[in-house]
Amino acid sequence: MARARRQGLDAPRGRSGMLGRGGAQQSSDRFGRFSEAFARAMGTSGFLIGMTAFVAVWLWWNIAMPKELQFDPAATNFTLLTLILSLQASYAAPLILLAQNRQDDRDRVQIEQDRQRAERNLADTEYLAREIVALRMALEERSSQGVTREVLRAELKAMLAELRDEDPAEQTP
Repeated sequence: MARARRQGLDAPRGRSGMLGRGGAQQSSDRFGRFSEAFARAMGTSGFLIGMTAFVAVWLWWNIAMPKELQFDPAATNFTLLTLILSLQASYAAPLILLAQNRQDDRDRVQIEQDRQRAERNLADTEYLAREIVALRMALEERSSQGVTREVLRAELKAMLAELRDEDPAEQTP
C-alpha cells in the first residue's frame, strides 16, 4: 500500500513522526535540546580545562600513590581511563552530530524565510519603481501642456471663489 504523499529523505519529517505516534515529536525535541546543550557544553573552554584536570589527577593518582591505592595502574596502560574516554567519545560524537543536524534544519528554514523576504522586497521595489515612472510620466505630460505658476494660481483662486460662494452655512433647506 503506497502513501498518498511521500517525502524525500532530504525533507524533515512532519509532527506525526515516522510511526505516527503523537508523543514521539515532543520526546525527540526534548532529546534534541539535550543534545544541543551537551554539544554546547563540550565546546567550552571550561569543559576542556575540567577534562584536562580530571585526566591529570587520574594519571597523577595512579602513578604517584602506593600500589594498594592505585585503581588503574600504569602497568596496565591506564585501561580504565582509556575505556572511560572511549565511552565518552562514543556518546559525544552522535550527540554532537544530532545537534548539528538540528542547526542545519534551523538554517534551512531561515534561508527559506530570507528568500521569501527578498522576493517580497523585490516585488515592492518593482512596484514602487513603476509608480515613480508613472508619476514622472504624468508630470511630463502636465508640463508639456504648459501649466505655469500663474495658471495654477488663477485656477486655485477660481476654486476658492467658487467655494466661498457655496458656503454650506448659507444654504438652508
